[in-house]
Amino acid sequence: MHVILTGATGLVGSGVLDAMIKMKDINKISILSRRPVKMAEDAKDPRINVIIHKDFESYDSELLNQLKGATGCVWALGISQTQVGKEEYVKITKDYALAASKAFQTLASEQEPFNFVYVSGNGATTQPGRFSAIFARVKGETELALAEMRKANPFYHASSVRPAFIDAARHDAIKPYIPTQPFAIRVTGATLGPAVRYGLPSFWSPTAELGQFLTEMAMGRYKDQFKASDIQMEGEFPILENSAFRRMAGLDRK
Repeated sequence: MHVILTGATGLVGSGVLDAMIKMKDINKISILSRRPVKMAEDAKDPRINVIIHKDFESYDSELLNQLKGATGCVWALGISQTQVGKEEYVKITKDYALAASKAFQTLASEQEPFNFVYVSGNGATTQPGRFSAIFARVKGETELALAEMRKANPFYHASSVRPAFIDAARHDAIKPYIPTQPFAIRVTGATLGPAVRYGLPSFWSPTAELGQFLTEMAMGRYKDQFKASDIQMEGEFPILENSAFRRMAGLDRK
């Protein structure tokens, strides 16, 4: 099985890459990245192919030929809305994902549907209000656009997962590779981490389990489990809240 990963140098993407490497059913991992991926280099895994890709709004025939045979993608590319301006945030969060989604539809077929897994976030909404945060609105808009793409192409199985407090505290394999967070975020994480892990586990998204779950979604698993109160369906497009991920990954027994 051939899968695609973006955002491999980030927190979520590092967790996903670790999971992909451990999956014996995967025989090829294509990573789209603007720069070399240290974790991939250190893995020395012949299945990994890092493709240096500078323009995430453009996918020419040469690039798509390198992705030929892929049947799934975890789209973990993203950035905090506090780190860039609004226009740049929209470009990275929405425009890049939709451009890739449009291009990757050419990889789908009746015999091999393509599974595109968009990493959204807790608080995202497809029904924004007047005071909805930018990230909530933009991620929701992206989800609705992906839902329309899925509606137009029955062999393109797009979906979205909304993790909450993403935490690598117990994921030693990726700690050397995850990016250093701004000081304020590090302080907040150190303060809230124990409280979320032990007091509000329904909001906890540990990277090891999240990475494995997102990888399995890209491999086409769980498709018979999308009928639940914590999974919003936009037509055939499922939007999984963090509680759905935790339940389906076996973190919560409900």
